[in-house]
Amino acid sequence: MPPSIETVRTWQGRTMVDPAGDKLGTIDAIYLDDETGQPEWATVTSGLFSAKTAFVPLAQAQATGDSVQVPYGKDQVKSAPTMQADGDLSEDEEAELYRHYGLQYSEHRSDSGLPTGTANDIQDDTVGRDVSGPTTDDAMTRSEEELQVGTQTRERGRARLRKYVTTEQQTVTVPVQREEVRVEREPITDANLDAATSGPAISEEEHEVTLHEETPVVEKRAVPRERVRLDTETVTEERRVSEEVRKEQIEVDDQDQLRRQDQR
Repeated sequence: MPPSIETVRTWQGRTMVDPAGDKLGTIDAIYLDDETGQPEWATVTSGLFSAKTAFVPLAQAQATGDSVQVPYGKDQVKSAPTMQADGDLSEDEEAELYRHYGLQYSEHRSDSGLPTGTANDIQDDTVGRDVSGPTTDDAMTRSEEELQVGTQTRERGRARLRKYVTTEQQTVTVPVQREEVRVEREPITDANLDAATSGPAISEEEHEVTLHEETPVVEKRAVPRERVRLDTETVTEERRVSEEVRKEQIEVDDQDQLRRQDQR
């Protein structure tokens, strides 16, 4: 059973959700069948900066807490054919909407309250329009736009670690040793007399001594010094966002007062 007019009057401005409870958008307006007077469609706006308005059938809609739930998924509503809410809706366009939502299209209006006319038929009975009619009251609604600013995350750049090799001259002082020849002379004594006279009295001889020295030996090895990694930190700053908003103003056109001023 479709919702009543009294029920849907309270739905404007509410959030519409799909069977899984995911948000479809905000209900902007409710449209009634011109012949049956039953609620037919709701226009739902989703998105903040690139808002899109879609028609959603209300025949099986029901209130769930502060939201209104319909048996259509987010992808189905998002991909619905785009129709102008303030323009003519031809039979072909309307039939396209029916096919999209899996509804039976007929040139005659049904008892379910689903529309089969044009968009003009729907708009003329929109709940809350500021014209005289059976669906309006004796008050005029003044509305104004307000900014709703959110944030979105985007990539602003990348940082990477890169390791490369540089060469530098390093000097190290190392002590080295070498052997040098030193001539030692000792006099003939009783202690060395036998050794001194053991050979020929007069002869030619040679003695050889091997000299040694140390030379620096260089060897290189890789030594780990530190580990370096990248991390991120979040910095919060304030930015000003400016945009034009519209607001409605209400003025009184009192013809009786004008006549009284003319008579003075």
